[in-house]
Formats: sequence, C-alpha cells, structure tokens
Amino acid sequence: MATHDVFSALANPVRRRLLDALRDGPRAVNDLVSEFELSRPAVSEHLQVLRQANLVREEPRGRQRYYHLEPQPLDEVREWLHPFEHYWRARMRSLRDLLDEENP
Repeated sequence: MATHDVFSALANPVRRRLLDALRDGPRAVNDLVSEFELSRPAVSEHLQVLRQANLVREEPRGRQRYYHLEPQPLDEVREWLHPFEHYWRARMRSLRDLLDEENP
C-alpha cells in the first residue's frame, strides 16, 4: 500500500490506540475489544484498515485471531517527519532561550 494509506490509517485515534496496545506483543481480538467502548465489529473494522496498510498482521490460532504489530511501514512516516525535526529543534531552542531570559 502507499504511504498515504499509512497516514490515513494513523489519522484515526482508535487505530493509533490499537497499535499502541500491540507494542508489547500479539493480542487476541477479544482482548483488544475489551479495551475500547466499541463493538467487536467496529474494532474489527479498524483492525482491517490497519491490516490493509500493512501495520498489523492477523494470525489465526484455533478459534481466536491474534494481531501482531508490523512496524516497517512506520519507517516511511519517520522518514517523512525527519525534515520537520530541524524545525521543532529550532522552536524548542527559541523557547529555552526565552525561558532562560525570564528566569536568569
């Protein structure tokens, strides 16, 4: 999938929370659903979007489906954000300088 699909997938706060929940390892779909005030079909729909963006993969285990984080597409996001790092560092330096002036 294209990078913009990754950005679209990440634009939704529920999907970001799902990715966060998968950082420590694979989780069963029912386990993930228990962390949200959403129906199982709604969470499954968000997981489908993440799967289409290659941010998660699904593993059937018996009657359960486990989801695994696939962080490789996030490298594209990091690369896109990298040029902005200089901007934010400069802004933080300016803020630090201003605070230093006010609190000698």
